[in-house]
Formats: sequence, C-alpha cells, structure tokens
Amino acid sequence: MTDVEGPSYVPGHGLLTGRTAVITAAAGTGIGGATARRFLEEGARVLISDAHARRLKEYEAELAGEFEGAVAAVSCDVTDESQVRALFDMAVGLHGRLDIVVNNAGLGGTAALVDMTDEQWSTVLDVTLNGTFRCTRAALRAMRGTGGGVIVNNASVIGWRAQAGQAHYAAAKAGVMALTRCAAIEGARYGVRVNAVSPSLALHPHLVKVTSAELLEELTAREAFGRYAQPWEVANVIVFLASGYSSYMTGEVVAVSSQHA
Repeated sequence: MTDVEGPSYVPGHGLLTGRTAVITAAAGTGIGGATARRFLEEGARVLISDAHARRLKEYEAELAGEFEGAVAAVSCDVTDESQVRALFDMAVGLHGRLDIVVNNAGLGGTAALVDMTDEQWSTVLDVTLNGTFRCTRAALRAMRGTGGGVIVNNASVIGWRAQAGQAHYAAAKAGVMALTRCAAIEGARYGVRVNAVSPSLALHPHLVKVTSAELLEELTAREAFGRYAQPWEVANVIVFLASGYSSYMTGEVVAVSSQHA
C-alpha cells in the first residue's frame, strides 16, 4: 500500500547541538531552505547563503524570528571565487570554526543535446559542479586545521540514470558524485568526512515553475510511494550525514529516492 500523503514531520533531537554550519542555496522553499531549518531544529548555528539576495534576506528574517541568535546570512554566487572565500571567511569569523558544510547550490534546465549551446552547458556545469568544487575546497581549507568536519554535497539520481534533455545537469551531478568520493579520500587525513545525497524528486515551488506538469507527472509515476518527497525528507538524510550517527561513512552517495529500478 502506498503512502501517498507522506509521513508526519520529524521533530528535532539535538543531533547537531553546538555545531556550526554553512548551507548554500538556502533561500526559501527547496532542499537548502529545508536543511537550514532542520539544522536549526537540531541545535546548530547556521550561516545560510544564496545568490538571490532578496529571498535570502526574507528567509533569514523568517528563521531568525524562530531561532534568534542562531542564524545569519550572506549572499554568495558560487561561480565567483571571491564570494566563496568571503562566505567561508565570514563563517569562521562568526564562530571561530566551521563544522559542517552543505553544498546545495545547483542549476538545471532542459535542452536536447543537438540543440544545446556551449553557454547552456557551461552555465549548468559552472554552478552545479564547479560551484561544489569551489565550496568543497574552501571547506577543506577551513576544516583541516581544526580537527575535522563534515561536508555533504547534493547530487541527484540523474547522475546515475538517463533522462532526455538533461545531459548538462546529469554530467554535472555525476561529477559531484566523483568529486565527493575523491574529496573524501583527501579529507580523511584531516578528519573531514565527505558524503552526498542523491534525491530523485523533491517538489517545491521553484521546481514547479521550471518543470512541465507532464514531466512532473511522469517522474512521480516512477516513485514507488506514488508521491514526490518533501524537501525536509531529503534534509533529514543530510542531518544524518552531518551528525555523529554517520561517523564511519565517507565517500558515500546516498540515494534519497523511491524510484523503480
């Protein structure tokens, strides 16, 4: 029997109490925003960033009203190395150390390969893969001298599975998976764990705006539960990977999916 309505929201259990975290692309209703809220509910101090300054400011105000003193925000375009450096400098400056980084920033789009322009390809790769590289590098530099930390990257099942019109996004997400594994090997010497989540379909308003109803219906039909994931359900797995409950996991890509094989 399918659970079409979905489960009840899971309350916090203090899994990240006293930890400091940076979360990219965290303005609003998607996985990044849900992760920020879940981290705060689990006791973390959170610095959220996004390239959309207005939405970021609005979401910071919303979270600050509920978690006073535990959340801050700074605009960051992950394609700009100077802005990435400023983000991580601010994180360390605020709290003296950095424990967790969630690389959530990514950009999609739909274009047949025969019609795809170099600009479309490069733009998606620069945000989704190169941006994750820049932030992972900055995180390792910040964590290597402080006893370690955790990096969680947001990949996608499309990095494993083919979908027409998604060559650039699929290549970028497959790259994020490979980057995760290599960074995990290098980070181990510093006590840094690096893992990734690989969601299938987590629906939020922005995705609805950029995806046709027909495609959403097709993707939902592939899910064994007969529904899409709520962003907080993906965020729960990110909490697990960021917490001590996953202390022996590194270099892993964890599917957050009910898709049929």
